[in-house]
Amino acid sequence: MRVHIADHQLISHKLTYLRDKRTDSPTFRRLVDELVTLLAYEATRDVRVEPFDIETPVAPTRGIKLARPKPLVVPILRAGLGMLDGMVRLLPTAEVGFLGMMRNEETLEAVTYANRLPEDLSGRQCYVLDPMLATGGTLVMAIHYLVERGADDITAITLLAAPEGIAHVEQEMAGLEVPVTLVTGAVDERLNAQGYIVPGLGDAGDRLYGLV
Repeated sequence: MRVHIADHQLISHKLTYLRDKRTDSPTFRRLVDELVTLLAYEATRDVRVEPFDIETPVAPTRGIKLARPKPLVVPILRAGLGMLDGMVRLLPTAEVGFLGMMRNEETLEAVTYANRLPEDLSGRQCYVLDPMLATGGTLVMAIHYLVERGADDITAITLLAAPEGIAHVEQEMAGLEVPVTLVTGAVDERLNAQGYIVPGLGDAGDRLYGLV
């Protein structure tokens, strides 16, 4: 798995205010939207394109357009929904599928409760959206779902990641022939005993939707 930490002052600036417990939900949502657009710019550097002939007001020329099949954006419910608008702003023609996944707070393992993905993803690039890569269980399960349906290139976009989560995903993806990339705004210190990222930003879903 390739890991790309988007080292940019604007990203660090927005992450600082996301982390601040005094940031209210409307501001938190706006910052997530802005931050995801910045991360999506990094994550789509290798999006597949094909030549496209056009005419400018002056002369014919050749440009590019997104190749088919269209990329698939997969937000992980529910917190991943807060990242969707920022992503499709850069990929407005992408299709969207959904995975509903939650963490068992006792075992810290991922549990799937909804699956709204196309059955055939052959030859598709997929972009998985989940604010936090903590233990890594959710991302591992999501990647397996996509690979089983034929996806041949997967990029995960997270606001934050923990070293333990990255290590777990790398271990589980060892030997996988499908390339996997992680694009994240920062790698934090560690996980605590409850499986939360430290210093982190708390529960992204609760903060997005005003439940704190």
